[in-house]
Amino acid sequence: MFFKQKKFMLLTLAIMISMILAACGSEGASGEGTYNWTFVTEEMEGQVQYEYAREFAERLHEKSDGDINIEVFEFGGLGDEVNQVEQLQSGIVEFAIVSPGFTGTMVDEGQLFALQFLFTDDMELNQHILDTSEALNVHLANKYEQHNIKPLAFWTEGAMQWTGNRELRTPEDFNGFKMRTQESPLIVRSYQAYGADPTPMSWGELYTSLDRGVVDGQENPIFFIEDASFHEVQSHMTISRHNIYVAMTTVNPEFYNGLPEDIRNMIDETVEEMRPVGFDLQAQLNEDLLDSIVDNETHPTEVIELTEAERDAFRALAEPVREYFVDEVVGEDGKMILEMLQAEIEAAQ
Repeated sequence: MFFKQKKFMLLTLAIMISMILAACGSEGASGEGTYNWTFVTEEMEGQVQYEYAREFAERLHEKSDGDINIEVFEFGGLGDEVNQVEQLQSGIVEFAIVSPGFTGTMVDEGQLFALQFLFTDDMELNQHILDTSEALNVHLANKYEQHNIKPLAFWTEGAMQWTGNRELRTPEDFNGFKMRTQESPLIVRSYQAYGADPTPMSWGELYTSLDRGVVDGQENPIFFIEDASFHEVQSHMTISRHNIYVAMTTVNPEFYNGLPEDIRNMIDETVEEMRPVGFDLQAQLNEDLLDSIVDNETHPTEVIELTEAERDAFRALAEPVREYFVDEVVGEDGKMILEMLQAEIEAAQ
């Protein structure tokens, strides 16, 4: 009951904020008035998504000579990850950074990002694929638009790694392991294939759950592991590079399509400018914060890097999950999107 009341209060607050912002705005950003918009993220100040959104907001403010004002919200400011997606869909907020993992029960095809060992180990190449892929930027984006979410860009926050309260080096190490996951049935299926006990959970609950043993481990890019202090309550980190974390810059399509053409062009231009900015930001943070984990004497963490032979053991178990995705999760459209993306990845390599 308390959760429902809390969620209702958060949504009510968001609606009130939206109404206030709408009342403050006027016709345009070309000398006739101002726009006041909201941009929600799944991360906190200093983390990749928030810093991306802040830079995005500053660039649009400057381009519009101060006519466009975007308030950026940290995770939790307007609810959890699922709340934020709902607010974007309903137009309560205009922009959001969304992880496809939190839309896995809504857009089945978006779960392809949960398929482990799908992308390459070359992060720059992966970003190029995300930037140029027709499978993602046209066909998958259309699936999201059917749910009132318009992806403007797909981008990576870095390679995913495992942390645990014990060594994770072989699939056998996952037997009975309580693994926190996002709300994606396919991520759950991926860890079941390893013999783990996957547990979907908001990251806002994760630190305490790791500390108390509610879950045994989790997956995230290095920068997020360090900045969220997960390494403080986990004894081991495995450099597995089993996947890449993909985020989407999204906008409410009704809002976007209703804007004057010059404003839409300004937004599109800023999205393009942010592609290398976002990539460089995650690369620097992942590199710097790995050193912070390794050098932390107060909370020592054993860092393990899997060999290619060790990764191959996980690859073998991950392959049938792709077949399950095609045969049981998505229809012909989803199969086409995955096969097109695989061909694009192969061509890029």
